[in-house]
Amino acid sequence: MGTEQIAMGAAVLCVGAVALMLGGWHSGARRAQLLLAGGGVVGAGPPSWQELARQLRRVRDRLGAEWWALAAGLVLAVLGASVLPVVAGAVGVPLLRRVRLAGRVRRARERRGDAVIALCGALAGEVRAGRQPGEALLRAARDSGGLGDAQATVLAAARFGGDVPGALAGAARQPGAEGLLGLAACWRVAVDQGAGLADGLDRLEGALRAERDQRADLRAQLSGARSTALMLAGLPVLGLALGAALGADPLQVLLHTGAGLGCLVIGGLLEGLGMWWAMRIVRGAETA
Repeated sequence: MGTEQIAMGAAVLCVGAVALMLGGWHSGARRAQLLLAGGGVVGAGPPSWQELARQLRRVRDRLGAEWWALAAGLVLAVLGASVLPVVAGAVGVPLLRRVRLAGRVRRARERRGDAVIALCGALAGEVRAGRQPGEALLRAARDSGGLGDAQATVLAAARFGGDVPGALAGAARQPGAEGLLGLAACWRVAVDQGAGLADGLDRLEGALRAERDQRADLRAQLSGARSTALMLAGLPVLGLALGAALGADPLQVLLHTGAGLGCLVIGGLLEGLGMWWAMRIVRGAETA
């Protein structure tokens, strides 16, 4: 079997899978139920653009954005009559998934940090309203959700006279909840030495807000470098499109000639190395 037949078969499988997901696993059963019940027409004409967009969003949410790399590889495989784009797309799927999951973890970390800041502010307000620290913590935690998965443990310690600073220190091990260590220190000083808990919480909240704003400002400054790296990574695709528009057939040269394959391998390695190095510089600056 030649490369054209293999690429065409892979494309047919991809289209069939997308059609199955768009229609749903039980679309035939639903049509049969409608027909037997006499409740409507099975074929209602082609779907509207809004319906098609909704179905495409559902497929994207179900598969994940990284699977579009495989879809792009299938398209290029059909256009270039080669299985190499399919292989490249399959290799890109786990890499893009790792990037997507890392972004999800970072966003969850930021949300938990914002919740900790809200917890400190709410707790300071409850203490100033005249409530005892334990009762104030119960109310503030329910309103802000800053304790995360350790909320039950911390609230149990606050309700029954347990080791609240120790429970807060344990909750601070969650990613993004490091500010709870400061809350534990404020609690220990206020309870053991009689210091003002509200004043300490105000200072802690201000420090956490300043740290968050500093990270946001640094990320905004680095967004230009990140965008430049992504734009440079997309230039080869623009070059391929320009070559195809000029009638040079770059896919034929890259996928079916020795020199083209050599250029493709070397260019792909240099492209990956450049992206890794640029992202490493950006991550290093964010960490510092």
